[in-house]
Amino acid sequence: MIVQAVRSTLFYLAFFVHTFFLALLVGTMAKLMPTRRKSGWAIVRYWSVATLFLLRWLVGIRSEVTGMTNLPEGAYIVAAKHQSDWDIFAILPHMGQPAFIAKKELLAIPFFGWAAAWMNAVPVDRKRGRDAVPLMLASAQEAVDRGCEVIIYPEGTRRAPLEAPAYRSGIIRMYVALGVPVVPVALTSGLYWGRNSPVLWPGKARARFLPPIAPGLAPAEFEERLIAAIEGETDRMILEDVQAGLARPISPRLRARIAELEARMGQAS
Repeated sequence: MIVQAVRSTLFYLAFFVHTFFLALLVGTMAKLMPTRRKSGWAIVRYWSVATLFLLRWLVGIRSEVTGMTNLPEGAYIVAAKHQSDWDIFAILPHMGQPAFIAKKELLAIPFFGWAAAWMNAVPVDRKRGRDAVPLMLASAQEAVDRGCEVIIYPEGTRRAPLEAPAYRSGIIRMYVALGVPVVPVALTSGLYWGRNSPVLWPGKARARFLPPIAPGLAPAEFEERLIAAIEGETDRMILEDVQAGLARPISPRLRARIAELEARMGQAS
């Protein structure tokens, strides 16, 4: 525990210093070069790959992303489970021009926010109440028209592994409004980088792009298929990781969820 806490501290120090200087660089580029530049994307991808490298060698979190053959041609939406910040770094290198859905407050942060806005971030202004989603959809449509892949975490925030899902309506409205395929993403990152845990645990964090859901479905049918795909595959992947053995301590709450999942999977088989 103590050794892993020290390794985690070293990672956070390296990550924040690294991110700070890259944000200064890209944020300055955003102000000096208002048009999007390939060099900016190169730096962003470097940041993602470098962060995964730091996770691997400082805390022992290896990364595996599969299912890239499920990514369609043209514009599409990526709807991913969200368990940790790893999800951002793992998905980003596989996108051509990703446009992440982000809180508007984040885009106001000097340098970091300027960089994110410059790199196609789609803002969500929750202070606008009922107007927040229509404004987000308009920005998302602009991103799609530029050929971007819009990336959204349908639950809106990070959730612990095997916690009951809580999908919001934004993904449904986006699916209907944009009329492009939606690629679900299942993952296991929360087992290794917990949302509120200062300690990161070694292991193989995994993400999997699942077969796309074609546009044109009724909203209720789309929602049912999306949740079934993401939650079903995430549960299977988590159970595989648990059965393979985890280096982290397992809390009573997580252990109870695992037992429930094992019983459910056993009944299904």
